[in-house]
Amino acid sequence: MDNMIAQKTVGQFLFDCLKLEGITEIFGVAGDYNFTLLDTLECYSGIRFIEGRNELNSGYAADGYARVKGMAALITTFGVGELSACNAIAGANSEHVPIIHIVGAPLDKDQKEHKLMHHTLMDGNFDVFRKVYEQITAYTAVITPENAKIEIPAAIRIAKEKKKPVYLVVADDLVTMPIKVRDEPVPQRPSSNLKTLQAAVNNVHLMLERAHRPVIVVDVKTMRFGLQTAVRQLADAMKVPVVTMMYGKGAFDETHPNYIGMYLGSFGDSEVQSMVENADCIIAIGMVWADTNTANFTAKLNPLVTINIQPDMVKIAEAEYPNVLAADMLLAVQKVGYKGQGLVGKLSFPYDQFLSNADGPLLADGYYPRFQRMLKEDDIVIAETGTFYNGMAEVRLPGNVTYIGQGGWQSIGYAIPSAFGAIMAAPERRVLLFTGDGAMQLTAQEISSMLYYGCKPIIFVLNNDGYTIEKYLNVKTEGQKYNQIPKWSYTKLPEAFGGNAFTVTVRTYGELDQAIIQAETECSERLCIIEMIAGDPMDAPKYMHLMRSYMEKQEMQRSEK
Repeated sequence: MDNMIAQKTVGQFLFDCLKLEGITEIFGVAGDYNFTLLDTLECYSGIRFIEGRNELNSGYAADGYARVKGMAALITTFGVGELSACNAIAGANSEHVPIIHIVGAPLDKDQKEHKLMHHTLMDGNFDVFRKVYEQITAYTAVITPENAKIEIPAAIRIAKEKKKPVYLVVADDLVTMPIKVRDEPVPQRPSSNLKTLQAAVNNVHLMLERAHRPVIVVDVKTMRFGLQTAVRQLADAMKVPVVTMMYGKGAFDETHPNYIGMYLGSFGDSEVQSMVENADCIIAIGMVWADTNTANFTAKLNPLVTINIQPDMVKIAEAEYPNVLAADMLLAVQKVGYKGQGLVGKLSFPYDQFLSNADGPLLADGYYPRFQRMLKEDDIVIAETGTFYNGMAEVRLPGNVTYIGQGGWQSIGYAIPSAFGAIMAAPERRVLLFTGDGAMQLTAQEISSMLYYGCKPIIFVLNNDGYTIEKYLNVKTEGQKYNQIPKWSYTKLPEAFGGNAFTVTVRTYGELDQAIIQAETECSERLCIIEMIAGDPMDAPKYMHLMRSYMEKQEMQRSEK
């Protein structure tokens, strides 16, 4: 066996390791320093290279792929390529998405001689970009035939455990060198400190004994760390109300009998808000206490009654319990045996009712219910940062839907390439992409990649004449020039990109209903774009109106000081 491994080259061993993780596609852009990596990949069976239109988009695509498949890989060239991908990798770090970023570098000999090579800062320093990546990934390594057997598995392990991107750079000429075999001890998988776990469970026991109105709050790390099944089992056992936070949308089955809706602080449903904020015990799972996840920090969870379960620690009121894994903690809480009443009476959700005025102009309160009605089990839904991200939050999802949004990093233009990655990860599933005209102008070229690779998503483009979300966020001035954008013919893009697509522009509910019916059959054959002309450029979901008035009040208080 050792002898066989000894014959493996650095490149082959790298791809073997990725294949073991279930990676069957690698995203990226070719460049002369990664030719040997890509040549090795072309001869390698079981993984194909998916070329994006630029490195930033390929990074976003890898992010979308990883959210569906669990992990992704990206290949860029040295300097120019890897720096273009920085934004996507930093976003993956912020959002807990594991991506293995592989960079092809100049020849080992040229690096050692500090030659001035293209794609460098012309100073003979070949380590500068890896140092940039040290700040935005969980691990970086320079791969050689001597260390490949140690460094590649170590990087992958760290990406899996921390759910973060990692960075590997390899000189172009070392890719085809045979690896040197060194058997290293396999590091132990992290496990809970049993004494600390027991202490935490005892504390939970005391809290639940006194509780009459507990709730479960589910957030984003539930998805990222694969805790959905454990959380669902806890909800089934406890029979108490369950809510999801903005970033955690899609982490809990919204058809579950105990699900009461999204907890969006003061900008969301007031019934949900009072249920959460008057709870006498809150079990929060995988929570990220960030501004856009807590409705500008208007969310108020009483820390004294909160059991905050994080992937590798638990905090209960003021007490911290380190080295306790969430999976163990969730099972232990389930075994405490608390039984609630279930939900009394039927709940309504924000978009359950809708207007049937066929000639009416397209407004948020009319089109979100239509989106809710068209969603099916197993769909993948991608919502772009901005107006759609805020509005889609309150659309009630069917079972088994993968919901993708970049709540924390919020890089505008993320959604189109991310949707491309998601389609590559699960070609058999229906993909619905909701993006705005402003966001689309940043990364529209990835529609070309979709057409090239035969992808068939249904793309909704909300044309509200500019950056509406930005207009809402700036409460100091009005009519800003910088929030205006050029007028594009969005439905003509597929033609320009050399592809066949179903495209339509709609202005009324009747036209939208008709377009949805058509797209639902067309999407089995080809890509669909439905351009929606907003009835009012400043129309927005209720969440954004409430956010705007809250920010206006804050601005007034600041200026009065």
